Amino acid sequence: MSFQNQGIWHILFGFKILNCFVEIICSESIENQLLLNKWNNCCKESFMKRILAIGLIAMMGAVNAVEAQSPFTSPDSLLIFQEGIASYYGSRFHLRKTANGEVFDMWQSTAAHKHLPFGTLVKVTNQKNGLQAIVRINDRLPKSSKRIIDLSKGVAEQLEMVNDGIVPVQLSLLSPKAIGWVRDQYIKVPKDIRLRNYHQEIAFNRDDKKLMKLESLSY
Repeated sequence: MSFQNQGIWHILFGFKILNCFVEIICSESIENQLLLNKWNNCCKESFMKRILAIGLIAMMGAVNAVEAQSPFTSPDSLLIFQEGIASYYGSRFHLRKTANGEVFDMWQSTAAHKHLPFGTLVKVTNQKNGLQAIVRINDRLPKSSKRIIDLSKGVAEQLEMVNDGIVPVQLSLLSPKAIGWVRDQYIKVPKDIRLRNYHQEIAFNRDDKKLMKLESLSY
């Protein structure tokens, strides 16, 4: 049974129990019996409307649940730190050592960047088609490179950019904490990236009694 069907079944079952409860209460007198007849007529008239409404609510709930659980939702604009051109590298460098000493595997989700700290997780968005992938930085690009990131061939296939060779991409970190961590790795943050500050919301509980005392003291 699908998520939508389960939700509709449970709501209808609850509605049926409520109907039985009303019948028991209203069966004690003639006046209550008249109320019961009105109740049943209203239920019959609105039954199809309820079915349609419940179905729409269940479908909307299912869509929202999927979107909330997906790590590839629209990125928070404050997490985006760089935009530019991406390329990929594959068989020519396969099984060779990367800049951090690892052996490069062109099918793993790794990437080369000019200066991001090794181990940084980056969400890469192909701006041509909206496809996304998460990569780990384990290699270096030449400082003179016009590209901002080189991806493994496996990631390039995931982003459907193999035929293009180079594509415009958007790079973002995965959380506000990641922004703080990356910033702490630099003595001075390079000018080609932008690490935005996050301001957390502060909960405030209003105490009306204390406010009234303060107001009385001011007079």
